[in-house]
Amino acid sequence: MAKNCVVRLKNVAIYHHDDPFATLTDARRAKKEGELVLSDVDLEIQAGEFVYLIGRVGSGKSSLLKTLYAELPLVEGEGEVAGFELRGLRSSRIPYLRRKIGIVFQDMQLLTDRNVAENLRYVLLATGWKDEKAMRSRIDEILDKVCLADKHHKMPFELSGGEQQRLVIARALLNSPELILADEPTGNLDPVTAESIVALFHSIAQSGTAIVMSTHNTSFIESHPSRTLLFAHNRIREIDISELLGIETAI
Repeated sequence: MAKNCVVRLKNVAIYHHDDPFATLTDARRAKKEGELVLSDVDLEIQAGEFVYLIGRVGSGKSSLLKTLYAELPLVEGEGEVAGFELRGLRSSRIPYLRRKIGIVFQDMQLLTDRNVAENLRYVLLATGWKDEKAMRSRIDEILDKVCLADKHHKMPFELSGGEQQRLVIARALLNSPELILADEPTGNLDPVTAESIVALFHSIAQSGTAIVMSTHNTSFIESHPSRTLLFAHNRIREIDISELLGIETAI
């Protein structure tokens, strides 16, 4: 994989299974027992690149993201993410892959019994940090970056929806990831707040972290244009904004 390439997929097919790790042993069994979600996927994403994923519900956006962070095993084709080969990746290696990427979910998954700083400290401890001074410094730095510098002691329920999502983004940034995967991160936010979250993601990309974000809101692509991949008919293809304006009613 090229030095600045953080995602490389070649001739990849992705299958859906209710229990993928229990039932999949090879590509042949995947084809026999699983439902084909995407095929012939060739994709490269460079450091600092921002990529939108768009398409109907069930078109494969989430399945692709799950493959990139190894929630779904790659059983057909070649794939590499942040220096890790996905094909045949052992479960014991998955935590190390995920330390090099950040994941932002729509449902946020915050620890509701801990304040903002404690939510972040928990992640640092879980990923091997031990020095308390270094952890406090990193938490201060990241909260400032996502405009939550004065929220250290707030509980999640005391934050607005936008602030909660900024905390999730802060959590994803803690270990300086090469790649952030965001699955419908603005789906539960009002339009103004959602716009601010997308702008934040773009600023993060400009600092060198690749961002892959799935969304149903094509207005973001008009206000913050960037590379866009359309998911349809078990395929992925790149489109430009002028084409997007002609097909957005189908999404």
